Amino acid sequence: MKKTTIGGQALIEGILMRGPSKYSIAVRKPDGDIDLVVNDVESRKVNLMKMPFVRGVISLFDSMKLGMDALMYSASFYEDDDENFFDRHFKGNARKVENIFSIVVSVVLALVFFFFIPTFLTSFVSKNVSSFSANLVEGIIRIIIFFIYMYIVSHSKDMKRVFQYHGAEHKSIFCYEKGLDLTVENVRRQTRLHPRCGTSFLFTVMIISILVLGLVGWPNPLLRMVYRIVLLPVIVSISYEINRLIGKYDNKFTSMLVKPGLLLQKYFTVKEPEDDMIEVAISALESVIPENKDDDIW
Repeated sequence: MKKTTIGGQALIEGILMRGPSKYSIAVRKPDGDIDLVVNDVESRKVNLMKMPFVRGVISLFDSMKLGMDALMYSASFYEDDDENFFDRHFKGNARKVENIFSIVVSVVLALVFFFFIPTFLTSFVSKNVSSFSANLVEGIIRIIIFFIYMYIVSHSKDMKRVFQYHGAEHKSIFCYEKGLDLTVENVRRQTRLHPRCGTSFLFTVMIISILVLGLVGWPNPLLRMVYRIVLLPVIVSISYEINRLIGKYDNKFTSMLVKPGLLLQKYFTVKEPEDDMIEVAISALESVIPENKDDDIW
């Protein structure tokens, strides 16, 4: 079975798909029609994505920006007519400022919940254990927070349809990788769990962070914060390359590594989609498939 580099992200009543040279945003509008936007990926980014370790950091920040832009675009079809804070104070630049604000807030919250809080709680026991054990405890706390977050989000009614679109994205990509025609019937028969999902990547990041941060010991609080921020690109880069290897090879070892991510998808972030959601996924996917079928091989 072919393994493609094409990947996506669930949006509000829509899907973002990114291929080797194009990305698309398909949204089911309130009137039932599908709005489709297709744009080229900058050639500079395409070249950087060929560089091992560098591509991990580029991919993360580029995905965050593109994902947030696409999410705001999909939300625009379902906004009310009332002006919000950004509309009133930034006029023509409201969407751009709102996107930047959302990204900054997301990064800050991620640092607080997944770095600052775990290291603060671990500081209460760090004096009685080795530096490696302290980092291990911190990593376990981080994973616990992650599971609590996933549980809360997965039980939100507003997120259910987003996770269903996530399932439609996975199913359509599996259908394409099997070489089947992209029809609703063929896509519906595929599994909703995909080994190269971003959920699996996040779990890999947390595991790798335990190993990388364990190398710098357990210094004073200020240095701990500095190390965790400075080493984040290193952690992301290593995790990205590991995920690429996991996605490339099929054996008992990679099957074992990918299983935690599949379980996270199964119980939290990926739900069975409806047929109209599958239609949106097909529309988004077909728009980014390259003319040369070898250009998107994983």
